[in-house]
Amino acid sequence: MTNLDKMGWTQPIEKEEHDKLARVITVQKNSYRLSDVNMEFLAQVSGKFLHTATGTLDFPAVGDWVVVEKLYDEEKAVIKELLPRTSQFIRQAAGERTEAQLVAANVDTVFIVNALDHDFNSRRIERYILSTYESGATPVIIFTKKDSCSVERLEEVISSTEEIAIGVPIISVSGKTGEGLDQLLSYLPSGKTGALLGSSGVGKSTLINTLLGKEIQETRGIREDDSKGRHTTTHREMFRIPNGALLIDTPGMRELQLWEGEGAMGATFQDVEALEEACRFKDCQHDTEPGCRVKEAMDNGELSIDRFQSYLKLQRELAYEKRKQDQKALMEEKNKWKQISKDQKKKYRAR
Repeated sequence: MTNLDKMGWTQPIEKEEHDKLARVITVQKNSYRLSDVNMEFLAQVSGKFLHTATGTLDFPAVGDWVVVEKLYDEEKAVIKELLPRTSQFIRQAAGERTEAQLVAANVDTVFIVNALDHDFNSRRIERYILSTYESGATPVIIFTKKDSCSVERLEEVISSTEEIAIGVPIISVSGKTGEGLDQLLSYLPSGKTGALLGSSGVGKSTLINTLLGKEIQETRGIREDDSKGRHTTTHREMFRIPNGALLIDTPGMRELQLWEGEGAMGATFQDVEALEEACRFKDCQHDTEPGCRVKEAMDNGELSIDRFQSYLKLQRELAYEKRKQDQKALMEEKNKWKQISKDQKKKYRAR
């Protein structure tokens, strides 16, 4: 195993290229902290990189692989190139602007973390599953704080989750006692990269600390008065855990606004789409049409109304988001050519 293999690299590589690669372990305000296993060092993107980048997704994120040129003191470097990603978990950035936010890159498994004491929300879990499939990673659902949950409550939550997370592994763990961590690690073998995603206060940092065997991340719980999580982790950071895998801790998300996901609707709602395909008419609206398999399934309890309404809501949200993105892209293209025209006129007048 080469040094880069220890950081999750899986592709064949020449020796001269090997020495120029590093992985982003955390993103700071105006710089990046990178690792090539031998050492960690700070880096900034080159002027050319900055000039050619057209949007937020063109910049490195935690988990990215980059080509670097180390400076004379070896503790700093310049990022020359961003390598193609194998996966990218993206959400719509918070706020009114239409802008993508890249949460983590080159992740093999996304662990969707929920707390058993206060945090169960099936609609939110559907969103995370959808975004994970769309990212190119594999979803695994984790329920934390098993030590503070009754057996009956655990069985109820897992049963409810199985109805909406078809084919997705579901595990329960305790960061305090370590129960269930072996099962978690079975989905994160040596050389693979995982990411912990979820709301604030669900136990992501506790899991990191337990897996590392030391207090690296500050931990806080969920407020008892309103069951709201309190932010602990303030930035995304990748850690190498003792079994040789990489694990990314992320700040809690109050909401997960979708950026894209049309291609993952089938995997996320395979039960709904299987029923749609069984309808008598291909353009069935699932209302009053005869032979509607979806309506029949809702009437007999095979498909919950909430599940179907969630499916429709996410479809509408994705369509709306796409319209916003298309409008933004059109405006950016128009402004680009407007600027090119201005530049050409200036050059002509200067002759």
